[in-house]
Amino acid sequence: MLDLRLYMLQRITALVMAPLVLGHIAVMIYAVQGGLTAEEILGRTQGSVFWFLFYGSFVVAVSIHAAIGLRVILHETFGLTGLALRGVTWGIAALLLAMGGQAVIAVTWSGAA
Repeated sequence: MLDLRLYMLQRITALVMAPLVLGHIAVMIYAVQGGLTAEEILGRTQGSVFWFLFYGSFVVAVSIHAAIGLRVILHETFGLTGLALRGVTWGIAALLLAMGGQAVIAVTWSGAA
């Protein structure tokens, strides 16, 4: 039953990620074609709740999606099971969330380093 739930969760996160990826690509194309500098882009994203939610949602979806995919690979390739598999999976998800969260904060919060 857990495998089915994880399978469905991975598919749902893919559905969430697809429009966010397309939106991100569209914004990057607009920024590059408009000749915007990194400073100008950050000037538009910092302090924006919209961009915080947009990229925050993307980071959460990617973290869950990738951790589930790597869980399957670790199980099928290396035979990892039980507590070890859960620990590695949760560790990967936490690492991705932390790294992605730092990037989102740097891009969307004014004065963030």
